[in-house]
Amino acid sequence: MAFVVAYLLGSVPGGLVLGRMAGIDLRAHGSGNAGATNAVRAKGMGFGAAVFVFDAAKGVVAVVVLPYLAARSFPGLAEGCAGAVILGHVFPIWFRFRGGKGFATALGTILVLSPLALAVVVGVWVVLLVLTGYVSAATLCGAAAFPVYVAVAGHGRWTPLLLFSIALALFLVYTHRTNLMRLVWGNENRFHKVWLFGRGRR
Repeated sequence: MAFVVAYLLGSVPGGLVLGRMAGIDLRAHGSGNAGATNAVRAKGMGFGAAVFVFDAAKGVVAVVVLPYLAARSFPGLAEGCAGAVILGHVFPIWFRFRGGKGFATALGTILVLSPLALAVVVGVWVVLLVLTGYVSAATLCGAAAFPVYVAVAGHGRWTPLLLFSIALALFLVYTHRTNLMRLVWGNENRFHKVWLFGRGRR
C-alpha cells in the first residue's frame, strides 16, 4: 500500500500543478516536459525553482512519511517508496502519464536515503553544468555518480540502496533518451547563463 500511495503522490507533478495555477501548460512549451528545467525556460528562474522544490519535496515525503505509516517495515521499504514516487512523477496517472523526467524528485529521495550521496550527486551536477552548459549531461553524470558512491561507501555490498541507485541511474538514462540523442547529434540546448565558456552568448 505504501508503494501505491507513493506512486499517487508522485503523480502530482509540480510543473503541471503550479503551471495550472499560473495559467500555463508546460507540455505546450519548450521541450514539452513538465520538469523544472522546462519551467525555467517557460516562465523564468522563480517559477522553475518553485517547481523544483515542489517535486523534490514529494521525494522527501515519500521516503520519510510513508515508511513510517506503513503497517509493517521491511528492508528496502524506503527505497521502494522512493522508486514509486519517481515513477509516479514521470508517468502521472492524473495527467495522462506525461510528467517530468524525475531528477528533482530523485534528489528529494536521495536527501533522505543518503545525504552524503546527495552531496556527491549535486557536486558532479554543478561541475558538469558549469563546464558544459548541458543540463541533461550534468543530470546523467550526477545520476551515474550515485551508484558509484554507494558502491564505494558500502564496499561493494549489495544493499537495497545500491540496487535503487543503479535502477535510478538507468531509469534517468531512459527518461533523458531524447536529450542523449540531441547530445550525440550536437543540437542539445545549452544553458548559456551558467555555462563557464558561453556566458553572454545566445
